[in-house]
Amino acid sequence: MTERTAGATPRRTSLMQLDARTKSRNAAEARFKAYGLGAITIALLALAMLMFSIFSTGSSAFRQTYATFEMMLPAETLDPKGNRDPAEMAKVTTIGYQNVLRGGLIEAVRSAGIVPDGVADSDITGILSPEAAADLRNRVLANPELVGTVVDIDALAHGRIDGYFKGRVTMQSAERDGNITPQRLQLAQAMTDNGLMAIRFNWGFVTKPDASDQRPEAAGLGVAILGSLYMMLVVLVLAVPIGVAASIYLEEFAPKNRWVDVIEVNISNLAAVPSIVFGILGLAIFINFAHLPQSAPIVGGLVLTLMTVPTIIISTRAALKAVPPSIRDAALGIGASRMQSVFHHVLPLAMPGILTGTILGLAQALGETAPLLLIGMVAFVRDYPDAPPAGLFDPASALPVQIYNWTQRADPAFVERASGAIIVLLAFLLVMNAIAIILRRRFERRW
Repeated sequence: MTERTAGATPRRTSLMQLDARTKSRNAAEARFKAYGLGAITIALLALAMLMFSIFSTGSSAFRQTYATFEMMLPAETLDPKGNRDPAEMAKVTTIGYQNVLRGGLIEAVRSAGIVPDGVADSDITGILSPEAAADLRNRVLANPELVGTVVDIDALAHGRIDGYFKGRVTMQSAERDGNITPQRLQLAQAMTDNGLMAIRFNWGFVTKPDASDQRPEAAGLGVAILGSLYMMLVVLVLAVPIGVAASIYLEEFAPKNRWVDVIEVNISNLAAVPSIVFGILGLAIFINFAHLPQSAPIVGGLVLTLMTVPTIIISTRAALKAVPPSIRDAALGIGASRMQSVFHHVLPLAMPGILTGTILGLAQALGETAPLLLIGMVAFVRDYPDAPPAGLFDPASALPVQIYNWTQRADPAFVERASGAIIVLLAFLLVMNAIAIILRRRFERRW
């Protein structure tokens, strides 16, 4: 007898031959892979377009046009008493230095023989930024021995002159612009051809404070960078210990009851609350009730701390949960206390995830704008804050707020400045993410 029973239908297809249902499943899988690849491609293209737009507009903010020439610093004007005393020399105002600077520029340009026909002295001096005289005054007061000598001058060019070399200003637009004339543009081009004007890297964009609407070429991020660093210092000192300690208690020591469940649910809800709500809370508590100064890094740091603590708690609890329970059981089995098992065994193994979540939470706080607007950090600040702790209560700005502020100004040069500030902010975020990756690999352990 054979195993085939009577009346059984013989198999007509081979396992090596695909039937209709297998072909349909394979086609569906191929379509899903194509959809995923298409989604990734679209996301990468959108990211590339965004980065290209930011860098193409903002990279020029790191280069600035300067008028470079030699001139004598007259002692009879800058130091009438001849004592070289900075306190006495400080009585000479910026207007006095402006007249000296203008006279030196006129002499340098006239002696070079490059002045186009019809260009008056006012057109020559109009190519300089109003900030140039203030920079020269600060330089002389820092080194009074320069008075009476011939020095090399690097004077900021006017914003329209800088825009001409960067393509924002043309001869046609200059005819309709009250801040520049075609004659000044021709003179600037002649000065560039003769080495009296050049475009160089602009360190002032990173170190100088903000400037008024009439001087976009002098606007910098110095105060905003310090303000952001001070706020991150406050968040680091407050949010990290509070968030990690709360996570360890809730995950390792808290009893499992109704009240703990309510706390956990509210922590999750706080992590999803819009950031502007925290700004309203900070305005009500820290400014209206506690009477802390507006536009101060201490207030911004406290508001960002409230916003960051839930994120740190959630990420830290996830890192603690990832540690196998056998680690805890083994520690308790050899006689360790509950506290020792957590701090000597569980916490070191969870440290990579804790550090990663903490730094990513700080990076998220660094880019927040809405809560800082509500507590007044949008104010125009020219003076640098002092060193901590006193500087935490001085007026300051922040990088995201400075970007928002520049985008609201009319001069097109501020759009360039805003894009450049976005590049600086992205650089900070990349550094923080790189630190998170390095720390994760540094402390990562296997079990």
